[in-house]
Amino acid sequence: MRTALSLGLLTGALALGQGVPAALADSSSASDALPGEQRIGQLEAAFRFTEQMPTGVTVTRDNRRFVSYPRWGDGNAYTVAELKDGRAVPYPDRDFNRPNAKAPAESLISVQSVVAPGDGHLWLLDTGTLPDAGYQASGQLDHGPKLVAIDLDTNRVDRTIVLPDDAALDSTYLNDVRFDFSHGEAGVAYITDSSFTGPGAIIVVDLASGEAWRRLDGHPSTQAEPDFVPVVEGQYMTVTGDNGEQQINRVPADGIALSPDGSTLYYSALSGRHLYSVPTRLLRDRDASAREVEEAVVDHGQKGASDGLAMDNQGRLYATDYEHNAIHRLDTRTGQWQTIAHDPRLLWPDTLSIGPDGGVFVTANQLERQAQYHDGEDQRQRPFVLYRIKADAQPIDARQ
Repeated sequence: MRTALSLGLLTGALALGQGVPAALADSSSASDALPGEQRIGQLEAAFRFTEQMPTGVTVTRDNRRFVSYPRWGDGNAYTVAELKDGRAVPYPDRDFNRPNAKAPAESLISVQSVVAPGDGHLWLLDTGTLPDAGYQASGQLDHGPKLVAIDLDTNRVDRTIVLPDDAALDSTYLNDVRFDFSHGEAGVAYITDSSFTGPGAIIVVDLASGEAWRRLDGHPSTQAEPDFVPVVEGQYMTVTGDNGEQQINRVPADGIALSPDGSTLYYSALSGRHLYSVPTRLLRDRDASAREVEEAVVDHGQKGASDGLAMDNQGRLYATDYEHNAIHRLDTRTGQWQTIAHDPRLLWPDTLSIGPDGGVFVTANQLERQAQYHDGEDQRQRPFVLYRIKADAQPIDARQ
């Protein structure tokens, strides 16, 4: 209130033509000494993207780094890359990155997320969505939404799981995925459905059979919060609708994380600030009723507006906060939050990955500066950045 009052008095003085004390006069030579936001944590630029805009990132146990670039209208030459020797190299090769609309299961269409859970594979979550039109694309290909497992030793596709139509709906947008190899014959995958036009949900995939089913379909915890209005870089993040009025893009379930023992799944909507969790035993149980699952959901309160979530082997949850250029950490045993990074350079912190060297990696891709949020003017500035933050963290071994 003091700052607002002082600024108001100063503005009034200027309007009346009154003199301003020299101590308050703006001076370029003294501008560096003026107060500013306090930074928290140390950001290291681990990679600079001078071309394509990344979303997903994952770091393997032997420190290999992979990123994904969904086809959102930038004319991507490839949708998955390995970061090697200062370059982004199409992975597993350039040919597999060329979308084949006639045989979508045999190529990469548009990969939203990449995850190396420690089972010797890089898993790719392919939305199966073309053309380059983002979440609202009308071109989801038949049998396009899928999981692809690439053997990290041979760099060859080991397995492709095409999601059935009753799990990946026409409206579905596959966003992020977590794996648990301690349950089931070959393990289980949990995927968030971040559809703009249909219900948000958690999709459960049995990796042995390829069967998949939806849980919490349309439940409030997997939907966008109805009154949520994002404010990023000091501006309301809106789009101009067909009627010329400003509207909010409301995106449901997005961020996802799994506890070290695989018993609890954490998740949150992109358009919202609450964190939720649910026991995975109920998600896996085909006989559990929708009501049983819904009654087991826990609302952990507000955490900030997040895109990405991650969990370390100590059971600490990491959440990006795109409204405040920050990353927070929750000790799930005590319920205490801590901010491990806050920096103006964290322009839309998107996906998180925990590396073997104790660092937390995060993509900062300036999503809020895309043309749709600025009346058609693309305000993004290259490079996009992959940052590393010291956090004394270690990844979960999904095979345990």
